Amino acid sequence: MANVFKGLNLLETLKESIESNKLSDVKDAVEDLLISRINLAIVGERGDEKSSFMNSLRGLGPGDEGAVPSPSTVAPQEVAGYPNPKHPDFRLWDLPPIPNTSPFQPEGYMDRYKFLRYNAVFMTFTLTPEANSVVVFLEALSLQRQTVYFVLLASVKDTEKSLEEKRKDSVEVLKSWGVPQPKVYLVRPSTLEKSDFPALIGDMGKDLPEIRAHALLLAVPALTPDLVTQKKEVFKALVWAAASLSGGVSAIPVPLVASIVDSSIAVRILTKVQLSLCLDDESVEKLARQRGIEPTKLKQLRTCALSVEVAKGEVKKRLAAAEKDLARVSSKLLEMAMPRNARSVSRSFAAMLQALTGAIDEMATDAEKIVTTALGEGK
Repeated sequence: MANVFKGLNLLETLKESIESNKLSDVKDAVEDLLISRINLAIVGERGDEKSSFMNSLRGLGPGDEGAVPSPSTVAPQEVAGYPNPKHPDFRLWDLPPIPNTSPFQPEGYMDRYKFLRYNAVFMTFTLTPEANSVVVFLEALSLQRQTVYFVLLASVKDTEKSLEEKRKDSVEVLKSWGVPQPKVYLVRPSTLEKSDFPALIGDMGKDLPEIRAHALLLAVPALTPDLVTQKKEVFKALVWAAASLSGGVSAIPVPLVASIVDSSIAVRILTKVQLSLCLDDESVEKLARQRGIEPTKLKQLRTCALSVEVAKGEVKKRLAAAEKDLARVSSKLLEMAMPRNARSVSRSFAAMLQALTGAIDEMATDAEKIVTTALGEGK
């Protein structure tokens, strides 16, 4: 239970809101975490590597519905948007490459393509960064935009040696332009877990506002056991917020709060968990197909009923069981978690906290088993 609070500054803000009787702020935080509003721009030449990268970011293969085609069907100077089928508010934007013209004014490109409206931007390339891309990066840096990243996309012909040489050359190019502490992320478009992509997500988590970092983390595929663990911790923060509403509603009346603090909010959270951890049938089947594994082998690793289907009846049953089992919840935890003025109504808080964190732990365990098996046995 202590891990619920580990490294999540959001929880401190939520506690302050409860202490100040601002349950509407907590409600907004719950909605923000449930609705993954995040826009990522991918800048660079439109080729197989970029298309594969954008598909992998959304958990898709080249033949899946909604996949980015290669060669691209988008006009050279146009922008294309690609939503995530499982997380509609996570959207990728395919931006044209930055022109190799001289003289070059970065403001022209940035204004035309609304560069600063995106939560983060990936400057992709397959050899070394183009000079004008570095100019745009430096301009964004001067405007206090810290979420622009250089991403070296590996091609199918690249070897480990060639990739390291490209990375080294790329860093030297950035240094020659005066980029402070240059960093180049090596990404294998079709196998993101084998590259710097997990480290890139980690660095983005430090650079983005916390809510946006959480939204990004929940929307990207569950590629590694470590990412599964990170997703689990974010969901536990979300559960704490929802449980706080449940515990505080009767003590601090707020219009419409009662309507969201019931099993329906629990269903919404656990549905988000299922999709984020890629536990639904479609996601498991896609993973099996991509790794050359029999789908049944991965599906049978789901031992939690909620991993297979988030049924309202099952959620209600767990909430009811938690109500009867409150004696097992540490009073010390309740005192630590709930603000003083709401402890008198902590029963509802404890029930939701226990039921949902238990369910999330079980679902995360299933996801870790699936990912570990897929990584170990996949092609």
